[in-house]
Amino acid sequence: MASSYYSNTVHIDFVSVLAMENPGIVSVLNALMASGLEGFLGCPAVIYESELVDFFNNGSVRDNLVVSTVNGVPVEISEQLFAQTFELPVNGLADLSEMPKDKIFDAKSIVLLSGEPLSSFNALTVEKFSLLTAVFCGIRMNWSSILFNILKIMVSAGSKQAKGFAVQISLLLESIPNLELGESTEFPASKILTDKTVHRYISFNDKVGVEEAADAPPMKKEPRKPAVSTM
Repeated sequence: MASSYYSNTVHIDFVSVLAMENPGIVSVLNALMASGLEGFLGCPAVIYESELVDFFNNGSVRDNLVVSTVNGVPVEISEQLFAQTFELPVNGLADLSEMPKDKIFDAKSIVLLSGEPLSSFNALTVEKFSLLTAVFCGIRMNWSSILFNILKIMVSAGSKQAKGFAVQISLLLESIPNLELGESTEFPASKILTDKTVHRYISFNDKVGVEEAADAPPMKKEPRKPAVSTM
């Protein structure tokens, strides 16, 4: 089912979230915008489910192009088209392994200072942690190359990379000549970050924090030792 291609995807309504009176959230959005990812994460959220299934079923990589057949029409996506569509930066580090080690160290230190052990981030791969570090440490990255390489891995035979970029691929398909697309569906509103969904996440996390504090076992008091006379 095409819905599996965006089950773990979150899109961003930048205008809505930036209007929030929450400096922390706004600073995160500003960091994403400064990194050049606004066009990728905030593009029009439309899904062509049938075409997505076709795209991934027939997709492969040839001569550094992502190629497929959708509704019987050949599809070719170049890195140049990818970059232009989402206005992605094309200069900077193109490999996460090239990131300055001091920046990685700084990011890990911030996590540790928050009281969160690094082991608790087992759901985040090293790659994802590096991506977050690049954004929030202001490292100049060639996002066009990095994200296009991820797309190439997605369509490669036998790849274990989760299929995704559903919204972005749908938008790219709209630019393919002679390709007639079927009926589109709206991206689930619950997966779009707006001021309302962010407030809901914050309220939920606050509630969980209060419940965890209430469920925590009471601290045992140390028995008070009798005072020793110095006379």
